[in-house]
Amino acid sequence: MTGHILLTFNPGSSTIKLGLYHFEKGHPERFGGGAIDLRDAPLRLRISEEGRQEEIPLQAEITEDLHDVVAEVLDWLKHHFPAGEITGVGHRVVHGGDLFTGPALITEEVEDKIAELTPLAPLHQPKSLRLIRAVRKLWPDVPQTASFDTAFHQHQSDVVRRFAIPRELFDEGIKRYGFHGLSYASIAKRLQKEAPELAKGKVVVAHLGSGASLCGLDGGVSRDTSMGFSTLDGIPMATRCGALDPGVLLHLLEEQDMPLSELDDMLYHRSGLLGLSGISADSRDLVESDAPAAGEALQVFAHRIAQTVAALATTLGGIQGLVFTAGIGQHQPLVRSLVCGHLSWMGVAIDAEANSENRSRIDGSGAKVAVLVMPTDEEQVIAEEALAVLPG
Repeated sequence: MTGHILLTFNPGSSTIKLGLYHFEKGHPERFGGGAIDLRDAPLRLRISEEGRQEEIPLQAEITEDLHDVVAEVLDWLKHHFPAGEITGVGHRVVHGGDLFTGPALITEEVEDKIAELTPLAPLHQPKSLRLIRAVRKLWPDVPQTASFDTAFHQHQSDVVRRFAIPRELFDEGIKRYGFHGLSYASIAKRLQKEAPELAKGKVVVAHLGSGASLCGLDGGVSRDTSMGFSTLDGIPMATRCGALDPGVLLHLLEEQDMPLSELDDMLYHRSGLLGLSGISADSRDLVESDAPAAGEALQVFAHRIAQTVAALATTLGGIQGLVFTAGIGQHQPLVRSLVCGHLSWMGVAIDAEANSENRSRIDGSGAKVAVLVMPTDEEQVIAEEALAVLPG
């Protein structure tokens, strides 16, 4: 294969996704991609290229910084594609703060600013920085770009973004930023193509994966979202707690003398569906389990999602559509059914057969709210944004 190739990296909570694109006339065309599921043992790089599927066993062990895993993947890519073919690399970066309102060409100064934001996203920012630095070491002459999850939410009003704490803290950056912006940008664009009239209206999108959040769109613009200052906020996730009474944290710190490191680990890695069920962080395991705690975990998950749909509809001043996306949103009919069951009062009704078959449109007869199931494509957004800022 010859020509220019754009490579994208999308590090998530439990996966690292890759996209491979040709680009002509300013538009990236995907010809392949790959993924590493960090929950696999042993690890495998699953690659698809021009319709061909391949699994490459990885020898690297998972460490806290994933250094060996990243190095092995990049080494495979370097030897798979001839020198000079990869002419640009785009990265998903979770946090851009108020510094980045759109994609950026990664310079030394931009990389430093991304690193400075690490305290705001300690679970995710280091993963992106590792990839950026590893690519620079392997391909020092290949330009890199960053696409920021927070940028999509920059249109939200200060009324939405403020916490009810002293005003000066807002000026210091303690505010609601919102995340999963690349996913929401992908869905907003897909709606324009597949449901243009709905895209002009008020739509709540539920991005339900290992990390999960919801966003209220008005004409494709973010007006409110469930995640706030950190990726812990909002609905429960695979292992993250979601919204939590801060009094619980004070109690654990002051009355139970819980070390800060243990509290951090509990909130990020031992809560959510895993903590609720005591069985698994994977919704697939919980759906298949007969254990009462598994069912209760899914009920709590669905209840919080439905509450958030109603809250976002309040910000929007109504709701015309509800979109489910990401791994759970696309592939778990039970979760969708539980969520929509809580929302019948606002005109949400689904067709059981359509839902069970994961069809793209699942609202039932008499429904006042359109209910859709859509794939999200964060890598495509990264690729398009990368081409917008790459030199030449």
